[in-house]
Amino acid sequence: MSERLKVNVCGVEFKNPVIPASGTYGYGREYECLYPLSKLGGISVKGTTLKPRQGNQGPRVAETPAGMLNSVGLQNGGAEKFLNYELPNLLTKDTRIIANIAGASIEECAELASLINPSAVDMVELNISCPNVKQGGAAFGTDCNVAAAVTAAVKKELPDKPLMVKLSPNVTSITDIAKAVEAAGADALSLINTLLGMRIDIKTRRPILRNNVGGLSGPAVFPVAVRMVWQTANAVKIPVVGMGGISTWEDAVEMMMAGASAVQVGAAIFADPYAPVKMIDGLEKYCEDNGIANISEIVGTVQPW
Repeated sequence: MSERLKVNVCGVEFKNPVIPASGTYGYGREYECLYPLSKLGGISVKGTTLKPRQGNQGPRVAETPAGMLNSVGLQNGGAEKFLNYELPNLLTKDTRIIANIAGASIEECAELASLINPSAVDMVELNISCPNVKQGGAAFGTDCNVAAAVTAAVKKELPDKPLMVKLSPNVTSITDIAKAVEAAGADALSLINTLLGMRIDIKTRRPILRNNVGGLSGPAVFPVAVRMVWQTANAVKIPVVGMGGISTWEDAVEMMMAGASAVQVGAAIFADPYAPVKMIDGLEKYCEDNGIANISEIVGTVQPW
């Protein structure tokens, strides 16, 4: 792979800007029979919580026009299993590892960060779309003060790792949340997480998802994601990693022109497990065809009317 796809996100160098998004790629084990994980810029691994979680009762996934709903509920083996079982395997794959973490309280998030800090992960991604049990169940990421508080607490426990905060789109002003998180010490931002949605079975008159509502992802959310990444990149000074409905290399280019330094790919992988590799090949050819020495040259180059 040529040097032209290398990108740098808050001091971490990725061989290319394409990263499977958390919750869509597990720990990469199922994909190794298809292609070497070393082809990827990095992997944002399955969301990790302090203790193991069984996740939500099924059905947990529902198809929608141009996308899907999910309410998996952060099913994972917990921090100990990630650090002792999954991470050692991932570290042999010659790609950057982003540990995605989540908790039900600020204290839980901070404790989890303190466990991750001594490990060999390259970066930590804090999911603030989770319900904060001490604040009546509202997501951390929907209130500027709470988002800032959890970011500051986690960053304090990560003196050795860059902290990327994953923002929820279910807010009135994405830029207010982004600026609050930046001021609290975030080194980078990733967005968007899923939009809250619902489907109903008209025969049973019940929601298709047992959790009633779930996160909408896929091409349907892409224009919203591009808009929010553009707004955020123009509001903060730290790097932004864009995601939300990216399905092709053209989508990745569009997202980077909006201001993303790198991209994460999620729902597209369910439709085509080779999607990230096709994206990387497409970006390489795009750079060649357009005389671009490094893909980072296009970041934030959109020219608004």
